[in-house]
Amino acid sequence: MPSLKDLKNRIASVKATQKITKAMKMVAAAKLRRAQEAAEAARPYSQRMADVLANIAQAVGADDSVPQLMTGTGKDDTHLLIVCTAERGLCGGFNSQIARFARDHVRKLLAAGKTVKIICVGKKGFDILRREFASLIIDRVDLREVKKIGFENADRIGHKVIELFEKGEFDVCTLFYSEFKSVISQVPTAQQLIPASAGADSAETAEASAIYEYEPDAGAILTDLIPRNISMQIFRALLENVAGEMGAKMSAMDNATRNAGEMIDKLTLNYNRQRQAQITKELIEIISGAEAL
Repeated sequence: MPSLKDLKNRIASVKATQKITKAMKMVAAAKLRRAQEAAEAARPYSQRMADVLANIAQAVGADDSVPQLMTGTGKDDTHLLIVCTAERGLCGGFNSQIARFARDHVRKLLAAGKTVKIICVGKKGFDILRREFASLIIDRVDLREVKKIGFENADRIGHKVIELFEKGEFDVCTLFYSEFKSVISQVPTAQQLIPASAGADSAETAEASAIYEYEPDAGAILTDLIPRNISMQIFRALLENVAGEMGAKMSAMDNATRNAGEMIDKLTLNYNRQRQAQITKELIEIISGAEAL
């Protein structure tokens, strides 16, 4: 049984931990609002860009001027997975959910006889995936020093992916991230980047079926627009991840603060019981000694 001094030290330690988790929760809550606004602001732009791509692709059909980024190589033998996670932990199961989702996809591809290559964006996803797929990871993007995610960060990743595609390193590219729904809900999501998916709903496509004339030609527009769209989709994924990470961290730190409070209550009760027992024992010894005299 621990002594009173041990219990007192442990109570003080848990109280100090509770102060830290409470402060981290408040910091995460402050960052969450800005991150959520950024993620929600990026959604309409990325969706409209996907719609524009779909409309142009529908207009040109199977034209030879369509870039290979849109049509693909015609094969799906080699798959590149871009797995976006957070750089830091203490956010519950946020990182492990994305990594598990990507890991299941990798296993399915390998079981189908496909070749898989992985680019990890974020330290935590890299740490999880390298335990099983270290030989498949071809690159890791470190964003720990980036205080605020900007389009230039996503653009560098997009250029790297396009460069690999032009070298014939892969046939299909899929992006993995967590879409922010609420503080307690972040949904692991997979989005195909190459070949560029149409992405527009059939109703929207039918509504926008008017005939347009493109200047310059549609192929030249797609050549410029598709790389921009790839970078934009990666940028949106990074923003969604930041919002999801802050939401998950806020929830995790709130749970940790409550658990610390419950632990303090139990330790305090144990401390008071043990102290009362010790006082009672000392009184009995004093009374017994007095009676013996």
